[in-house]
Amino acid sequence: MKDYLENLDNAKNELKRVDHLIFVSLKYTRTVDVIRSVIERMLNAFEFGVNALIEKKKARKKKLEVPIQIKLKCGLVKEEYDDEKLAEYLDFYLRLREILKVKYTRREEYRRYVTMISELSPGEVVEIGIDQLNEYHKIVKEFVEYTEGLIK
Repeated sequence: MKDYLENLDNAKNELKRVDHLIFVSLKYTRTVDVIRSVIERMLNAFEFGVNALIEKKKARKKKLEVPIQIKLKCGLVKEEYDDEKLAEYLDFYLRLREILKVKYTRREEYRRYVTMISELSPGEVVEIGIDQLNEYHKIVKEFVEYTEGLIK
């Protein structure tokens, strides 16, 4: 099996895990730790998608220099594919990474409106609850489908 197809399968498997975390684990536990796990799985799916796109280009261009850092990989994908929609997905991915890295607080744990609050910069606060996670999940799913379309 080709590397890019394997990465694509891995991305789809991560999405299945995200589904389970959102629709089963989060439904019953309602904790910020589960929200963070969901975001980590989404990031994994994105990373596999980015790697799949790079591997596909690498199969065509033998002398493609692939960086190790994920931000540089995203830059390479933007450069190689020159696709506005793909660039938007990658910007969203980098923002999600940033949200997961900064300090966060919890609100209403064990309740319907459990929320993870991250302060990205002074004045810019991001609140992620169950509804927001569902929106993010939709975006990640679209990205994986879009990536599959680009590869095949």
